[in-house]
Amino acid sequence: MKLATLKGGGRDGRLVVVSRDLQRAVSAAPVVATLLEALERWDAVVPALDALYGELNAGRASAAFDFDPHAAAAPLPRANQWMDASTFSSHGNLMKRALKLERQPQASAFPLILQGMPSDMYGPHDDEPVVAEDELIDFEAEMGIITGDVPARPTLEQAAAGIKLIVLINDWSLRALVPPEIASGFGFLRSKAPTSFAPVAVTPDELGEAWRDGRVHLPVQVHYNGKHWGNPSAAGMDFSFFELIASAATNRRLLPGTIIGSGAISEGDPARVGCACIAEMRGFEIINSGAPTSQFMRFGDTMRIEMFAPDGGSIFGAVAQRVVQAPRR
Repeated sequence: MKLATLKGGGRDGRLVVVSRDLQRAVSAAPVVATLLEALERWDAVVPALDALYGELNAGRASAAFDFDPHAAAAPLPRANQWMDASTFSSHGNLMKRALKLERQPQASAFPLILQGMPSDMYGPHDDEPVVAEDELIDFEAEMGIITGDVPARPTLEQAAAGIKLIVLINDWSLRALVPPEIASGFGFLRSKAPTSFAPVAVTPDELGEAWRDGRVHLPVQVHYNGKHWGNPSAAGMDFSFFELIASAATNRRLLPGTIIGSGAISEGDPARVGCACIAEMRGFEIINSGAPTSQFMRFGDTMRIEMFAPDGGSIFGAVAQRVVQAPRR
């Protein structure tokens, strides 16, 4: 099943069911008004939503309309929680080599997860406002999951059952603000601009064989200013989404509408598959030629992130954004 949220009707938007080919949609209002409400009542509403999805794909949904991703908000415009992990050690190891950082022992007992800002998620075609170009603006292509209810201290089976939807994420970073926040010991806050999402969230079964072991076994396609930037596979997570959920819920339950991201997708091999962010490409350039040549984003620059099924169809739709200058206050 594929779901999206259209702008309007309040802060949480209006839930719609979207056809598998992303061409048509139908309102979910006869069943449930918003995605957050659907997640809170998941078992009760899924049968009716799935029936709508079947009718839509069969061309029998009488109230169907053309789906416009430009009218879409983030699937969850505001979430109960937004947590971002760092699960691709290939990315971290490349950056440590490039910056000649002392290698730290890997925290193998548990994944690194930070708390993000869940209150203001951006839609797939929203402009991304940043105060200054010298904050070193970077995109990051990630996978993410949205949970239903998850109990505290869940088993991996309970964690797996808690995954209701999968999403494609652009997690914006302001690289100039990262080092002082890391040095503070408290982690990221000022260095993270609002997170953006592809228009459509999908149930795991929509990915077929590509969803296994709590990972998405497909490449993400990344373009920067219209040029191909990379197509690394999302399969190489050191920790699965099952393990991320279990760790995040160690001493607290997760409420419906909790989002957990994978961290920047990476294979650590930019020469072969490119990158999912600018920083990794610059690190690769430093390693190979002694200095970076790729530039961080400037106002007016664009990026695009998308993932395709083996049959060539777009799974989530695209995150396609432009960076603009935010007003100074």
